[in-house]
Amino acid sequence: MKNTEKAFKWIVGILQENKIPFQLSGGFAARIYGSDRPLYDIDIEVPDSYFDKLLPFIKDYLIYGPQRYLDETFDLLLMTLKYEEQEIDISGCETDKLYNHETQQWESCDTKLNEAVEKEFYGLTVPVIKWQDLVEYKKKIRRSTDLEDVEAILQKNS
Repeated sequence: MKNTEKAFKWIVGILQENKIPFQLSGGFAARIYGSDRPLYDIDIEVPDSYFDKLLPFIKDYLIYGPQRYLDETFDLLLMTLKYEEQEIDISGCETDKLYNHETQQWESCDTKLNEAVEKEFYGLTVPVIKWQDLVEYKKKIRRSTDLEDVEAILQKNS
């Protein structure tokens, strides 16, 4: 059985101890802002240039990457870990792109780590993408889970 709290504390500890800039994003950030849909993974964004610094601490838990990931929605540097049966997606935020389903164009994600807000979750204070930026991002990619998150976030935060 997956232990999300233990996985969260483990990866945040590594990031903080090694002074790796990051922010929580995706469905995990949506949960922090009030979405209660089932959680698939812990989404974390770090600068691409920090992947090499992080790799020695997490290499035994890698199940994907680090490598460029491309699908119909994302084009980014990615590594996926599994710790305590919980998947953790760590994506680069310097060269990442998303497919905007509203404009039908690829665009930069324009991640702003320096604008993350501090939130407490599982007893730790962590940087989280601003809820307004998360809503904007999720509206662009428009998967059903993202639209569900948008509705929940707007109900609890606006």
